[in-house]
Amino acid sequence: MVTITTKEFGLTKEGKKVTAYEMQNDNGAKVRLLDYGATIQSLFVPDRDGKPVDVVLGYDDIASYEEGNSYFGAFVGRYANRIKGGRFVLNGKTYQLELNSENNSNHLHGTFCRTILEGRIEGESVVFHYLSKDMEEGYPGNLDVKVRYTLTENNALVIDYEATTDADTPVNLTNHSYFNLNGQDGSTVREHLLWLNSSAFTEHEPTFVPTGKIIPVEGTPMDFKKEHPIGEHIDDDYKQLRICLGYDHNFILDGKLGEMKPIARVKSEKTGIMMEASTTEPAVQFYSANYTHEDNAKCGKNGIRYPQQGGLCLEAQHYPDSVNHKEFPNTILHPGETYTQKTVYQFKTF
Repeated sequence: MVTITTKEFGLTKEGKKVTAYEMQNDNGAKVRLLDYGATIQSLFVPDRDGKPVDVVLGYDDIASYEEGNSYFGAFVGRYANRIKGGRFVLNGKTYQLELNSENNSNHLHGTFCRTILEGRIEGESVVFHYLSKDMEEGYPGNLDVKVRYTLTENNALVIDYEATTDADTPVNLTNHSYFNLNGQDGSTVREHLLWLNSSAFTEHEPTFVPTGKIIPVEGTPMDFKKEHPIGEHIDDDYKQLRICLGYDHNFILDGKLGEMKPIARVKSEKTGIMMEASTTEPAVQFYSANYTHEDNAKCGKNGIRYPQQGGLCLEAQHYPDSVNHKEFPNTILHPGETYTQKTVYQFKTF
């Protein structure tokens, strides 16, 4: 049985109340969600000895979430990842979005992560709702969005997304949790073992947007088709790694579009915790937290200043900048259609 309780997490700088929803099952897992950004603030799962370990990065207070710039645990949209120059053409009209990424050269993720969403308990799930109004951040159409978090009895966190629109608009939603299966000890994930269900990735420009070229991972440091430590090749002299100071790439998942498929398997030898991720999305942004040490907030949870590569993100998504690449899978949602996505993070021990 999963129990859900609520309590106040704090007040924003504008004096708005932030509510925390805590879900707990009978098998040692507990999740705390905030209506601020539909954020996963903490996620406790049992290690090999049955001890609860918080496996996501984050902050202990709302002021740090407002100050920080790492998107810890956040629900991001309207468009996850980058749109080049914040510009795209749709139905013959050019749209200019807000520029908010590196040197303000691109549009990155959007503002859902800094919005208080309407939260409610539905059975053994927590659902957050938000109406993104026409031309918010420059996007056309009123976008009605729901994200549902469900904690299962077998220690899986299931995220279901749904969106509808009254005008053609690009949509690409994801969650931006940073995982460290060692817990909140200030360690890096360089020793975490990773298997990634991907045979190719999209090449980056120096501004982190795709060139349009798809590169096979075989024979490169991007190949995780066989499990190995994240840090084994992260410092290799490979242009794509040097651009990002590590991994921060859109990996194309092997499997059929729209069907559930594995994303990755991650293991910590220290705790014996294993995470298996799966999704209906065509790709995942694997990010090795190359800039967490530069976060604007003073510290993370428990007063820890997270180091570079202090976590890893597996952001299930469509390709970045798809609106400007006709060869990429479509991300335009039309009136009368419903955007759906399911992503699952399953926790076990080994």
